[in-house]
Amino acid sequence: MSEPASPGQPAVRHANKRGAARLAAVQALYQMDVAGSGVFEITAEYEAFRLGKEVDGALYREADAQWFRAILTGVVENQKTIDPVIRQALTDDWPLSRLDSTLRAIMRAGVYELMKREDVPVAVIVSEYVDIAKAFYEDDEPKLVNAVLDRVSRRVRGEGRGKDAS
Repeated sequence: MSEPASPGQPAVRHANKRGAARLAAVQALYQMDVAGSGVFEITAEYEAFRLGKEVDGALYREADAQWFRAILTGVVENQKTIDPVIRQALTDDWPLSRLDSTLRAIMRAGVYELMKREDVPVAVIVSEYVDIAKAFYEDDEPKLVNAVLDRVSRRVRGEGRGKDAS
């Protein structure tokens, strides 16, 4: 769903409940990484105080809480499998440790969905996480997210748009 854009501005797409859950999961993964918080603590905090609530004058969109929990716990439970997949999709001169916490959170959530949520089309997953990257970054990071998720989708699902570089 899009709203007409002002001249020279892209159309504004409103997040659906799953899209809002993805964004919240990325934010929660970031918070866990930076603050060292646990998954149960963060899940409870987001469900009680953030999802669909007003925080510091900003209204969080209503999110699919079950989808939010599935991404968050899925990334945590599968991180030892997810991180090597991301590392393999990055170039040798750009290791996972070089990515900032937000970018790592976006990629981990996207790769989790590509690996474990075969019921969700690749195009939806890539598009949603590229849009999340665009919410945080203006430069090359959304392109990096797109490239990494595309490479991963070819490896784990045999689907993708670019030529296989493996």
